[in-house]
Amino acid sequence: MKQFKRTLVTTALPYANGPVHIGHLAGVYVPADIYVRYLRLKGKDVLLIGGSDEHGVPITLKARKEGITPQDVVDKYHRIIEDSFRDFGISFDVYSRTSRKIHYETASQFFRTLYDKGEFIEKESEQYYDDEAKQFLADRYITGTCPHCGKDGAYGDQCESCGTSLNATDLINPKSTISGSTPVMKSTKHWYLPLDKHEPFLRQWILEGHKEWKSNVYGQCKSWLDLGLQPRAVSRDLDWGVPVPVDGADGKVLYVWFDAPIGYISATRELTPDWEKYWKDDECRLLHFIGKDNIVFHCIVFPAMLKAEGSYILPENVPANEFLNLEGDKISTSRNWAVWLHEYLIDFKDKQDVLRYVLTANAPETKDNDFTWKDFQARNNNELVAIYGNFVNRSMVLTQKYYDGKVPALGTLTDFDKETLDSIGAIVKSTEEALENFKFREAIKEAMNLARLGNKYLADTEPWKLIKTDPDRVPTIMNIALQITANLAILTEPFLPFSAQKLRNMLNMGEANWKLCGNKEILMTGHTINEPSLLFDKIEDDAIQIQLNRLEQTKLANQAETKTAAPAKANVSYDEFSTMDIRIGTILEAEKVAKTKKLLKLKIDTGIDQRTVVSGIAEYFQPEEIIGQQVSILVNLAPRNIKGIDSQGMILMAEDADGKLVFVTPSSKVKNGSEVK
Repeated sequence: MKQFKRTLVTTALPYANGPVHIGHLAGVYVPADIYVRYLRLKGKDVLLIGGSDEHGVPITLKARKEGITPQDVVDKYHRIIEDSFRDFGISFDVYSRTSRKIHYETASQFFRTLYDKGEFIEKESEQYYDDEAKQFLADRYITGTCPHCGKDGAYGDQCESCGTSLNATDLINPKSTISGSTPVMKSTKHWYLPLDKHEPFLRQWILEGHKEWKSNVYGQCKSWLDLGLQPRAVSRDLDWGVPVPVDGADGKVLYVWFDAPIGYISATRELTPDWEKYWKDDECRLLHFIGKDNIVFHCIVFPAMLKAEGSYILPENVPANEFLNLEGDKISTSRNWAVWLHEYLIDFKDKQDVLRYVLTANAPETKDNDFTWKDFQARNNNELVAIYGNFVNRSMVLTQKYYDGKVPALGTLTDFDKETLDSIGAIVKSTEEALENFKFREAIKEAMNLARLGNKYLADTEPWKLIKTDPDRVPTIMNIALQITANLAILTEPFLPFSAQKLRNMLNMGEANWKLCGNKEILMTGHTINEPSLLFDKIEDDAIQIQLNRLEQTKLANQAETKTAAPAKANVSYDEFSTMDIRIGTILEAEKVAKTKKLLKLKIDTGIDQRTVVSGIAEYFQPEEIIGQQVSILVNLAPRNIKGIDSQGMILMAEDADGKLVFVTPSSKVKNGSEVK
């Protein structure tokens, strides 16, 4: 395997039209940060490049919805996203944005190089155009009836009701979301990257040259290549983005899929004048950390762009993850079904490492995985607290108690001592091997095995008992326990940077260095450690219930928004409607009807008289709660005998989205007998 002098790690650019959530963290940013921190600990030349993707239709849609400019949108969310990444210890060397001048220059130059080399196809096509707004319409600016499920409100690229991918021309009765008018077809010119031209190279480079890639990545690439590649438009008609830098391209910008990956290059240029040694030198290894929805762009499209340009290196690996679900349901920003990073830190202050740990231990590396709050709680309490934290605390507290916080000297080693010390190196080696192969779930499990080793060692040797019966044996035990603790402070730094730093401070160690990992004498005899404190604390049930309640409220709100109203009944004449006499009345008495679950017997003052009404609302209201409630009542409904009770009228109720009944009542109190007209 080729040895590289340096490594460039890029992370997918999140859209700056909303905050980031745990799915982003699990799929892309924590794995990338773990890997980069590991390489830095080894003294490697490595850069972590990130930034916000600030162009494209989602940005313009957000701006239109909020009544602000696209620049206002990206300014707001770039700041939120950047702060979230910083708060969670994602250690970018640069976190840039595609709205910066250096990116416009880089993207324009890249396009122009390909254009001048004749790498694009220029062709005319028919596209929807809004005559009133005087602009071409992106797919998301067109809505209509889905030809598959018949639901209104389908977008020009997808029906969100049935999930079917669409072309805008598939829609029935298409409408412009800008003016509301019916769009017309109009000819427009665009430039296309002929991916089919690069297919033979891509097939050889990926299918033959990178069989070591993760199965989910390799398999998706093979599927695309087997289907055959087609030319892909690199420009579009839009007023937000990098302008196409050629004559005759007014009102056209670079398609976001084309300009976004160039953001990795412009961000590196922003960081260092030596950017070319990371992008144009074969001694550099390029790695893309992404989610599965970006595999095609980073394994097929971007490499084709780089190959066509001619001076750039190609990615050595693309360790993409699958998706993380939340409580059994797909994370959705539009439905607010997510755990937002900035909100998490409000509820779980200083617990960044807990989330980093859980997301890594449960990472969706080769298949979709599920985050649940109960699992989050269990992993914190049963693993971080009971295993890692418990071992560290016992080791340090006993050292303070028995030796005034100074590392005692090793004595004669037993076979068990030697076996334990040898196991440190074995665990470090297996953790390192997993990290090198981008198996972060396995890596963190191995790292935690070091804490398990320490716990077992203390449990088996029981120094708290030996201090009374064999005190000369205890210094050796505590020295070994502290060497395990010191190794933990280095080994877990890529995964749990905040906790590892806290532990190194308690151990009075200084900065971490991977070369010390596996060393049996990191802490020298006589070295003074500081006062210990708890690394982790238990998460109680009530804190978890708050999160579950919040998700339940979100689910109910989504149901209310998506519930389809029942179709209107057949028309009635005005004369028929005018025969109904609906009045406002007040409930004077209420009691349950014997041997029924749903019925209440009500006494209502209608302003005309006081009458009895039987109503099926007992599942939603207690009798004593509704005394004094004003209601709408149909007073000229023919009497009916219900369960032996003559019911003289009907109160009007509305059914909520979850099936709950609510009273139809005036917004302010009125006189009984007032007519509803």
